Amino acid sequence: MKNNTWILVAHRSGARLFENKGPGRGLSLVSDIPHPEGRLKNKDIGADRPGRSFDSRGQSRHALSSEQEPTAHLAEQFAKQLSTMLDDGRNQQRYTRLVLVAEPRFLGNLRAALSSTTAALVTATVGKDLGGVEPHFLPKHLSDFVRL
Repeated sequence: MKNNTWILVAHRSGARLFENKGPGRGLSLVSDIPHPEGRLKNKDIGADRPGRSFDSRGQSRHALSSEQEPTAHLAEQFAKQLSTMLDDGRNQQRYTRLVLVAEPRFLGNLRAALSSTTAALVTATVGKDLGGVEPHFLPKHLSDFVRL
């Protein structure tokens, strides 16, 4: 494992986990994690309108507020799934440093889902959606954050 860095490039509809074994060694793909539910819209999930309720004093009706959008809930669940995978890798001592790359909102989900022990291994975060970038172009985007 000696100085292995894991680089998680994630977005709501999937993630790729790469490993770097040191400067000049480039990136190797560890895992490709699809999450097609991340492409769904609220209306596709079946919860595009909140329910309705009668007022407790009278005949007026109110829309019930939704605590969280269904798409946001799916994103949080996916972030927790990724966090579990990162915890497992840490427990198996497969990496000593972690770099998180995701669009800003999903990056927040990821950081919130990490255990404190795994979060302590995060050496850099990149608030960009690089999910669609081909692996051979990633080093150019990450050169300011990790020596590949």
